[in-house]
Amino acid sequence: MTALPTNVRDLGITRYEPVFAEMQTYTRARDDSSADEVWLTQHHPVFTQGQAGKPEHIFDAGEIPIVQSDRGGQVTYHGPGQITAYLLFDLRRLGIGVRDLVCGMEKAMLHTLGVFGVEVTPAKMLLVFMLTATKLDLWACGCGAAAVTTV
Repeated sequence: MTALPTNVRDLGITRYEPVFAEMQTYTRARDDSSADEVWLTQHHPVFTQGQAGKPEHIFDAGEIPIVQSDRGGQVTYHGPGQITAYLLFDLRRLGIGVRDLVCGMEKAMLHTLGVFGVEVTPAKMLLVFMLTATKLDLWACGCGAAAVTTV
């Protein structure tokens, strides 16, 4: 496993579509010497509809745009106050698989919540993240990879 430094970028409050396009551009242009990155953002209100999503899954979007996504899952709401962490990691270079990444992120979240005095089991964490409708797809599925976003 050869890890390079990881850059963390705070993007502030952003629209979903340009960030997704920029992630695709970054991923296509990267090479073996490109650093892994974590992008932190809060999106303006938007519903993303994954591959399993159907129009009837959104009852009344009102003025909130609906963006079709190539990720798994059905519908996810993104909005201000929800911190989204996009992980742009070269898993091959790190010598890990998607499941390893997902489980590592789950353990990191459990540890972080514990530091703040919040005792959460993985099953309860799934419920917490789904109820708050955050875009933490890597964490919202526990150690399964059903909701992992790939770029």
